[in-house]
Amino acid sequence: MQDPSHFELDLDLDRHLGLKRLLADEYLKGLEEMSVAEVRERRDECDAVEDSLSVLRRLVQGKLDIVLADLERRAGGLSAGALARVVEQLPTILSEGGRSSSGRGRLRRNIAPDVNFRRLTAELDRIMDVDASAGILGLSEQEVRDIADALHDLEQKVSIRRTAVQDRIDNLQAEIVNRYKSGAANPADLLARSEGVGDGDELQ
Repeated sequence: MQDPSHFELDLDLDRHLGLKRLLADEYLKGLEEMSVAEVRERRDECDAVEDSLSVLRRLVQGKLDIVLADLERRAGGLSAGALARVVEQLPTILSEGGRSSSGRGRLRRNIAPDVNFRRLTAELDRIMDVDASAGILGLSEQEVRDIADALHDLEQKVSIRRTAVQDRIDNLQAEIVNRYKSGAANPADLLARSEGVGDGDELQ
């Protein structure tokens, strides 16, 4: 997995989502000695954080789409009307994952109930809040470029964190699978859990 020491956990969302604890070496220390229930609990915790990061990433990408469309308009590639249509399509852009919807095929859910949306999007709102989105046509080209650079930087930071959490999920899920394969865990427990799984849910 990516070593958390390779990037600074310096964002508000890092503290809000508890990323320092999730990405610390101690989080997976003694994994083999943990109960299946504890391993599954930690995997579910990481799942919830990864979902929140995915939501934030889509929001950043959606706003970046608007900014890049405005820069294209200024370069003569789009009319003001075309930019307005991009803004109108923002809900669709966000639901589809923005410019890049590539992922690992995992079912996207929503942010966890204990995650405060305003704190999750604090960095994004400082770069481009609702007023800035609505008034982008009145900004200078340099101001728009500065916003684009800041959004791109934030997107990269969120993506790095999301990948690191995904690696945690992979390690925890692999440990659960190994327990069942080795007979260390009772397959009947898995069957019991499956009774509450509905259509489209993942059986884990």
